[in-house]
Amino acid sequence: MTDEEGIKHDEYRAPILESRGLHQPVLLREALEFLNVRPDGTYIDATLGAGGHAEAILERLERGRLLGIDRDAAALAGARARLEVFGERLIVLAGNFAEIDALHAASGLPPADGLLADLGVSSTQLEDASRGFSFALPGPLDMRMDPSSGTTAEELVNHMPERDLADLIFQLGEERYSRRIARAIVEARPIRETTELAQVVTRAIPSRSGLHQIHPATRTFLALRLAVNRELENLERLLAKALDVLRPQGRLVIISFHSLEDRLVKRAFQSWQREGQARLLARKVVRPSQEELDRNPRARSAKLRAAEKGRD
Repeated sequence: MTDEEGIKHDEYRAPILESRGLHQPVLLREALEFLNVRPDGTYIDATLGAGGHAEAILERLERGRLLGIDRDAAALAGARARLEVFGERLIVLAGNFAEIDALHAASGLPPADGLLADLGVSSTQLEDASRGFSFALPGPLDMRMDPSSGTTAEELVNHMPERDLADLIFQLGEERYSRRIARAIVEARPIRETTELAQVVTRAIPSRSGLHQIHPATRTFLALRLAVNRELENLERLLAKALDVLRPQGRLVIISFHSLEDRLVKRAFQSWQREGQARLLARKVVRPSQEELDRNPRARSAKLRAAEKGRD
């Protein structure tokens, strides 16, 4: 989320600034360190995005290959243009990382030495009003990372029963005023634009709740985005298949931006370690250094976890 919108809520802090020519992949140094990129290795960037992490990996490859995956066609087009200099070292596939096993098989590459997933929404998506991610820019209530398919936020906002909508906002957005907000949304239907929804949400929250050091619509927009894109479900599916595409001692690095994502990653990694399937490469979650935060304040909420698959 852009600084101009005054967002302080961790879930909407996007680390990518490519739309302003300031692309800064978050936790890049730490990600490369944990991936331990070898010149002849095979790697997967499951969230190619603008290609910042991918570029850094490709620069370290000689005979190695990188598979870049994204479900956003616009992101793929931009990444292809940025990374074309690397030629055959890069394979780009459109798809959802929930299908990582099928995408890896389609690439024809051997089991990977490392897999990286940088979760969340990018500044390019947020700053494109037509995508509907931002409550500061008037645009359609879309929010789909893959605009070619799936349910839009407008459909959820205008057709979901009030109780279900309240539960969604509470569970995915961790919004304490979810019931007030859902009631206000139902009363205001139909709602077609992002700024219109933001106004409805803002009016529904008591003015005394200045405790919200964020825009009042932040958590509601987060909840809708997670629901529209099934982000938590897709992350669970990625985690269920990730070890299968790695070679023995291959490494998995995941960067998350809110507590619900991080909780899923933490539990999966701990389960693998208990069962002897993998070992943790860092005992505690890795956060950006002060130097990085000074350079890129939007990385503040980023959390990195890394694991290494077992030898067998």
